[in-house]
Amino acid sequence: MPTMIIPLSLLGLVPFVIFGLAAVGHVPQTAERGLVALIDYAALVLAFSGGVHWGLALLPGVVRPATRIVAGVLPMIVAWVGVILAQMVAPTVALAVLILGYLATVLTEHRAAQRFLVPSRYVWMRWGFSAAAVLVMAIVLILLGLGQTLVL
Repeated sequence: MPTMIIPLSLLGLVPFVIFGLAAVGHVPQTAERGLVALIDYAALVLAFSGGVHWGLALLPGVVRPATRIVAGVLPMIVAWVGVILAQMVAPTVALAVLILGYLATVLTEHRAAQRFLVPSRYVWMRWGFSAAAVLVMAIVLILLGLGQTLVL
C-alpha cells in the first residue's frame, strides 16, 4: 500500500469533523448547512468506497466477479438513498442509513480480506477510517436526537 494512503485518509476525515461540529453548532442556519454538508460528504465517500470492488472485479481471472460488482455498486446505492432520505424524510434518518452503509461496507471488506480477496492492510485502513466516520456521524445523530448543541 502506498505511503500516501494514510495521510490522505486522515485528510479525508477532516470534513467529517468540520461538518460534524457545524451540524451541532448553536447557530441554526449554520447547523442546518453543516448537517447537509456532512450527509452529502458521507454519501460521497461511501459511494467512493465501492469503487475498490468494482475495480477488482475487472481484473483478469477474478474470483466471483458478479459478487464483486454488487459489492462495488451497493455502497453507491445506499449513499444515494441517504441523500434522498435527507431531503424527503429527515436528515437524522439519512445519517442512520449512512452509518449502516459504512458498517455494512467495512464488514463486507473484512469478510473479503478473510478470503484473501482484498489486501488485509487495506481493510485495516478502512476499519480505521470507517470507525472515525461512523463515530462522528453517531455523535451528531445522538446530539440531534437529544436536542443538544455545542458552543465552541
